[in-house]
Amino acid sequence: MRHLYDTARPMEPRGVARGQAVGRSWWLAPCAPFLHAMSKEPSGSIVPNQQRALDRIEAGPSLDSDAKASRTGAFTDNMKLPVHRWLRYSAGFSAEWVERVVRDHCPPEGLFFDPFAGSGTALLAAQAAGIQSAGAESHPFVVRIAEAKLAWQSDPALLEARAGALVGRANAIVAGHDVTSELLLKCYSGPALAQLETLRRAFLEEPKSDPISSLLWLAITAILRECSGVGTAQWQYILPNKSKARVVQPFDAFAMRIAMFCSDMRNHRITVDRPMCEATVAADDARTLAGFSGLAGKVDLIVTSPPYPNNYDYADATRLEMTFWREIARWSDLQNAVRHKLVRSCSQHSAAEKLDLESLLDDEAISPIRDELSTVCNALSEARETRAGKKTYHTMVGAYFNDLALTWRALRKLCTDDAKVCFVIGDSAPYGVHVPAERWLATLAVAEGFSSPQFEKIRDRNMKWKNRKHRVPLLEGNLWVRG
Repeated sequence: MRHLYDTARPMEPRGVARGQAVGRSWWLAPCAPFLHAMSKEPSGSIVPNQQRALDRIEAGPSLDSDAKASRTGAFTDNMKLPVHRWLRYSAGFSAEWVERVVRDHCPPEGLFFDPFAGSGTALLAAQAAGIQSAGAESHPFVVRIAEAKLAWQSDPALLEARAGALVGRANAIVAGHDVTSELLLKCYSGPALAQLETLRRAFLEEPKSDPISSLLWLAITAILRECSGVGTAQWQYILPNKSKARVVQPFDAFAMRIAMFCSDMRNHRITVDRPMCEATVAADDARTLAGFSGLAGKVDLIVTSPPYPNNYDYADATRLEMTFWREIARWSDLQNAVRHKLVRSCSQHSAAEKLDLESLLDDEAISPIRDELSTVCNALSEARETRAGKKTYHTMVGAYFNDLALTWRALRKLCTDDAKVCFVIGDSAPYGVHVPAERWLATLAVAEGFSSPQFEKIRDRNMKWKNRKHRVPLLEGNLWVRG
């Protein structure tokens, strides 16, 4: 029987012989048990501040190839890239890495797909490589972000003109606001909130379902955190008890954002292989992909990063923005507005749905890992009784792997027989109980008809023990399978 470790780079690029590339990975022989791979120039002007805005936009130095290779799981590099930097939202990888993978592994006339498209990082990368792409995203607010970014081929002169008109309407609105949201009142000073409200009200007069309107919406959305004086991380959690040293006034921030958009829209046309190469995103559930039946048997390459089973609440990621746009009024609205649409990867979700562990473990979708999964879920159930928070990690983990099993099933229908799939994934250890996500996902993939799973570790995680809730070493890496 072949050794479980294979030193070849997973899924060798087109034209590269097996063993030529480097990178440690494990390989699953048929019927063999897994071995956990742990060591363990814009023209025109919309407002007087636009040139000042341009002066403050910095592309930043590009990373050398070695640095890029060592950071395939990082998304911070995207903040230096045209279009990607328009709004910071978490991605499991850098766009430059995805672009290299697409160029190496997708046929020139092939089709790329991302079932967890997020804000469009992988779709934009495939487009830059000249490959047709499509993606699904179930978070209704985030899919709008992706749609707006994919509208980068719109006319920047028209965006400048429409932004100028929006600012004109905003200036004509009597200053002040009638905001009652406790979150917004905590996050903004009175003058800042008044200015943001005039921009919001002016935007509401924009045409619906129009690419330029989507870009204007994104520009306003993207400035909300930099205009707040409290501790607003670049995404997700809001910290009203902390303050920031630098706060940008809304009209200045909007001017800078529009200037950035227009500069990128002009310059990015020069860098992509096929500017009109189609890239689309749709609101759809990765567990069913019902809206993508027309792609059955046509997808050549998938690169994606599903949620990790680590209790991260993606519904909460856009709470400030959704509150500003009046899509929710309070935190409790997130379950019905967003969370119930998502893969179940956080305890807030599993608790709200009052999931039953026995029913989850009885589901046929997880039968290939049922014994191991049951052991872990029962251990989490026991640990829960000793913890003050009593978080429902036991049902969260059970539901998560059920959802990912269905995702593999849906993806198999779309893939060609020779397709390549890469999941950027990490394991977890809620309550200190290890959840070997990368090998369980590989087992589920094989059960749904994929083959040759390999795992390429990118980095170790949770190695700095200070203030950590557990001391289980974790990892993150790329799980490759063939269609």
